[in-house]
Amino acid sequence: MQGFARSTLALGISLALVSGAQAADFSDMDPVTLRLAHVVNEKDGFHIAAEKFEDLVEERTDGKVNIELYPNASLGDERTLLEGMQIGTVDMGVITNGPVANFLEEMAVFELPFLFPSPEAAYEVLDGPIGQELLDRLSEVNLKGLAYAERGFRNLTNSERPVTTPEDLEGLRIRVMENPVYVDTFRELGANAIPMAWTEALTAMQQGTIDGQENPVNVIHSFKLYETQDYMTLSRHTYAPAIFVMGMPAWGQLPEAAQTVLVDAAQEAAEHERRVNAEMAAEQMAALREAGMEIVEEPDIAAFQEAVAPVYEKYGEQFGDYLPRIQEALK
Repeated sequence: MQGFARSTLALGISLALVSGAQAADFSDMDPVTLRLAHVVNEKDGFHIAAEKFEDLVEERTDGKVNIELYPNASLGDERTLLEGMQIGTVDMGVITNGPVANFLEEMAVFELPFLFPSPEAAYEVLDGPIGQELLDRLSEVNLKGLAYAERGFRNLTNSERPVTTPEDLEGLRIRVMENPVYVDTFRELGANAIPMAWTEALTAMQQGTIDGQENPVNVIHSFKLYETQDYMTLSRHTYAPAIFVMGMPAWGQLPEAAQTVLVDAAQEAAEHERRVNAEMAAEQMAALREAGMEIVEEPDIAAFQEAVAPVYEKYGEQFGDYLPRIQEALK
């Protein structure tokens, strides 16, 4: 597409392939290598999902589609990766939903605070018609959404004090993703919300230029945030999906059978990651306590929900009919 072909996406792939791909479908296909990048480390759920995806794709294409993994932001932060996918310099990635929403605004509907009451409720919406419709709409910005992996329910950490109510957040400098819904959510809660890339946030916490951040337990654990953050609040304020996403330049050069394998493998890898995250959560919480973090397990959720009501007033209509459709699906 438009001259973006890379040598790894070999020419001469037969397009006369059927969906429901089998290994035999790839006997005449020249090998293809796809570079899959993400910004977290090898202990994180993103990498677990990526490894599962790699195994499934290589097995089901009889090795004709090879997935190379690039963790630890080695190819850039999430915005940089998405921009690379659009122009063909990066093939695909596992990307947090927040940065994806900067490219397709409606994706940010999932970021609304306290929208999903449980992981199962989120999965029902994401894997159902609403979530799939939004994945398909990524083609509007030259991206291909494959499936929803998981960042998870996000919780607050900070280095200053326990946070039980919104009043406890007053004046704290909290890193949030570069996404307006997150910025407005934490400003309504009284914090000084500072949007920045994750790689920058790690340094800022070490240097003390920010007081805290918000992320799921698995991130807090895998990045050893207990070294700079003394307090965690199980606010579960937002369920954050992640997306197996691919650039259309790379997607468009694959035969239909390979495309089918990628979509199916991404969904299976996403479900695998969800199960692993659930299994690991209790163990990770215990490890954080043992490392010295003070954990507020029962914050005043009703007070937090009341405080963020203006976020719904501001964004409720901005996402078209997606919010009412989600709320109806959750009934």
